[in-house]
Amino acid sequence: MKRLAFLLVALATFGAIVAYMPRASGQSDGDSSPIYGVKIPAGYRDWKMIAVDQLLVPGKTDQLRAQFGNDIAIKAFKERKLPFPDGSIIAAIHWTRVPSEDNNEALAAEFPGAQSFLVGSIVNVQFMAKDSKKYAASGGWGFADFKDGKPGDKALHETCFPCHTPAKDRDYVFTYYAP
Repeated sequence: MKRLAFLLVALATFGAIVAYMPRASGQSDGDSSPIYGVKIPAGYRDWKMIAVDQLLVPGKTDQLRAQFGNDIAIKAFKERKLPFPDGSIIAAIHWTRVPSEDNNEALAAEFPGAQSFLVGSIVNVQFMAKDSKKYAASGGWGFADFKDGKPGDKALHETCFPCHTPAKDRDYVFTYYAP
């Protein structure tokens, strides 16, 4: 009886561990983007940072943005390898940009007129996943745009690849690796 109980506990524990393990694809079991089928990759917030930037379109958009890469993408960035190898995934997190009155006040004595900004609410999270065969029609990249964990609609995803065509000479990637 003790062996049976031990076996049942061991099987339950193993099942729980497997249920929480990252998938071989590196992607979660959640929703996927229309057209490309890209899902939110497991653990992407723990990836290494590629760069940080700001997008300002007066009267429309004021965002702080950070790009992260999985190990394959980071290696390609560091080695300046183009095209990116299959398996590369780039994540871009976009937030609203908000002024920091506390920082401005703290900086005022040493840096009069300084303006400090922080990330505000999250706007969306975007992904580019490289698979040169699966996504041959879109330069080898699959795209995804998520807001609150849900993928945007098909019309939004139809704009992804055309938006990236100006960066064709950089394998459709706008971001540069920050020194």
